[in-house]
Amino acid sequence: MKSITIHNLDSRLAALIERRAKEEGISMNKLVKSLLAQALELSPQQKLDRKENFGDLFGSWSQAEFDEFEKHTEDFRTVNPVDWA
Repeated sequence: MKSITIHNLDSRLAALIERRAKEEGISMNKLVKSLLAQALELSPQQKLDRKENFGDLFGSWSQAEFDEFEKHTEDFRTVNPVDWA
């Protein structure tokens, strides 16, 4: 990954970045990267949306299907001590 150094950053802008990072509970580095991504329309949300592009290839379960699977595989979570004797 590349690193970027910003020279002669206006003190008011630096203070705003520092305050916002503190408010959001993240580092200034993460905040600046996030702001740059938003400004360049490369927000993290767009990256997440790409996963949906593959849904038809891999499929997905409804909550009812997941619940049924969990019900039918529940016994697999039980360890029988006799099996390990």
